[in-house]
Amino acid sequence: MISSGKMEETEAKFYVSDLKRFEARLQELEALLIQPRVLEINLRFDLPGGGLRSEGRVLRLRQDTEARLTYKGGSVNQQGVLKRTEIEFIVEDFEKARQFLEALGYRRLFYYEKYRTTYEFGRCHIMLDELPYGNFVEIEGESVEVIQIAARELDLKWDAAIPTSYHALFDRLCQRYPALISTDLSFAALQGITVTAADLSVQPADD
Repeated sequence: MISSGKMEETEAKFYVSDLKRFEARLQELEALLIQPRVLEINLRFDLPGGGLRSEGRVLRLRQDTEARLTYKGGSVNQQGVLKRTEIEFIVEDFEKARQFLEALGYRRLFYYEKYRTTYEFGRCHIMLDELPYGNFVEIEGESVEVIQIAARELDLKWDAAIPTSYHALFDRLCQRYPALISTDLSFAALQGITVTAADLSVQPADD
């Protein structure tokens, strides 16, 4: 295992109607493309009693260009920005890491897919995320202030920031479509379903 992670995550998330508009804006601002569009496979784990999620903590195994194991502590909402402890490192083998977690007694809680493109702009990382239920812009930086500056440059409505996780948004969608409760958040599972901002109880940040 190779250590690669920082110890704190500070980010804001926005639902958007037109993701291509934001990529064009980033290119106009001469932002640096640091990760071209890539499919992410994410597995969230918890103990059988659900103790991690009940405390707002996250244990995640992710596969994109590499396999990564991530722990996130409970989050604090500061002006629409979520701050939390984050420990992340690269693992050599995604499948062995999954088996390792299950051998310790963790069980898969949630599976989700997304396409992510990552830019660096100013002192922030800007992630353009395509999920089966919609598109999002995530801004990660060292403070609320630098994230707000980046959001203004991208013409994002700050009051539309979403102080919750993609998992929680899927829970909202399942209230609208109960048949999804037993499914994974995959592009195949939601094929043919048109999801609106209202279904997710969010406000588009680009309207």
